[in-house]
Amino acid sequence: MASSLLSRTLLGHRLIRFSSSLPQNPLIFSNLFNREFRVQAESYHTTYKASGQHSRLMASAAIETRSNFSTQSLSTNDPVVSVDWLHANLREPDLKVLDASWYMPDEQRNPIQEYQQVAHIPGALFFDVDGISDRTTKLPHMLPSEEGFAVAVSALGIHNKDGLVVYDGKGIFSAARVWWMFRVFGHDRVWVLDGGLPRWRSSGYDVESSASSDAILKASAASEAIEKVYRGQTAGPLTFQTKFQPHLVWTLDQVRRNIEEKTHQHIDARSKPRFDGAAPEPRKGIRSGHVPGSKCIPFPQMLDASQTLLPAEELKKRFNEEGISLERPVLTSCGTGVTACILALGLHRLGKTDVPVYDGSWTEWGAESDTPVDTSS
Repeated sequence: MASSLLSRTLLGHRLIRFSSSLPQNPLIFSNLFNREFRVQAESYHTTYKASGQHSRLMASAAIETRSNFSTQSLSTNDPVVSVDWLHANLREPDLKVLDASWYMPDEQRNPIQEYQQVAHIPGALFFDVDGISDRTTKLPHMLPSEEGFAVAVSALGIHNKDGLVVYDGKGIFSAARVWWMFRVFGHDRVWVLDGGLPRWRSSGYDVESSASSDAILKASAASEAIEKVYRGQTAGPLTFQTKFQPHLVWTLDQVRRNIEEKTHQHIDARSKPRFDGAAPEPRKGIRSGHVPGSKCIPFPQMLDASQTLLPAEELKKRFNEEGISLERPVLTSCGTGVTACILALGLHRLGKTDVPVYDGSWTEWGAESDTPVDTSS
């Protein structure tokens, strides 16, 4: 699932290679007050219906006079925030927004180019899913070392005190992976933007169609910093300290033991044809099928038609239908550890905050010669 456009070359060089097929004059949405405006806080919802100058002033005053609209008071019980909440809090000093867009190779989309030239949420930083990764393995975008993550995130200008909202260009896709990464390294004040950039734009909120030089430099610095770490060089200064949470990430050996011990229910987020072994894997040399004993819940089943996370009751139905008990531990996997995090996101909404993701996922498991594989065909 790794994109060749986001391989191990320096980000600064990649930022200047634009596709001629990309639109040069993207639509900028700015119709803020001709619709219902909803602001979310931890313990209540306030709705403003605005039309005309009088209502516009009322809505503006309501936003500016909010007293507890900060990420310090936002609950981490729910893993997502709405686009309306983000719009109301976009200028908060303790909030940083990350564009973590990443696409499958066959989609032929370059997230860096789209971030810089097409559209991103104002002030958002670019988080390179492929770049901020382990350099010692051929497996795609594997979790980096603690030091590597710390220097890359510090280079982006992120501090431990910051609240983070992560989004992507599809709705909820790769953003969930970055949400999980921060949690693995001990940062819980992180949320996924529900519906992502598509929901932001359809709600009439402004986007930026060019990246500032500061944002470009930070993205490039993050890539260079993690490269230095893996070359044994010093990179710094550090503004972000990690605290590794090993229970949130599983290895191949742990998954292998779980086949016999069955401590965790294993859910695979890939499509049913890939899980069944009826469809070939997109990567060469990878066997088709699934880990024995695992069950299939394709990640789109966590989302509605607008790519927002389903309500808790709907999510419960999805898991119940596949025989998953929410009273027992759960493990998730997928192709390369990206969409497995969407299952973890849905389970987090249901109160299961300790769900591990098998980082190597099927790309690692299916490539090994001695790992057992089941098929349903």
